[in-house]
Amino acid sequence: QVRLVESGGGLVQAGGSLRLSCVASGFISNINAMGWYRQAPGKQRELVATITSGISTNYADSVKGRFTISRAGAKNTVILEMNSLKPEDTAVYVCAAGRVVPTTYWGQGTRVTVSS
Repeated sequence: QVRLVESGGGLVQAGGSLRLSCVASGFISNINAMGWYRQAPGKQRELVATITSGISTNYADSVKGRFTISRAGAKNTVILEMNSLKPEDTAVYVCAAGRVVPTTYWGQGTRVTVSS
């Protein structure tokens, strides 16, 4: 009933920026939390950032000060602005959503590659 579609990934040089977008469709009235996870080869899935309907945000220490999560004009869209990108940020970034925590619905992911 809920579909999440990510976009905005790509190849960028270290120090550059990317803007990821996640759009939720379907029956989304129960979704109060959305967020981004990332997974790199050989690494555990990592929570990057979350945002609730109350605009409360949470960031991984590794991205704090560099990444910003926000809601777009539409309630069903969440943005991840990534600045000062590092090679270690390279991963597949996956959008997720849920009623309280973003763990119920998952997108397919968008790949981010940061070259040195």
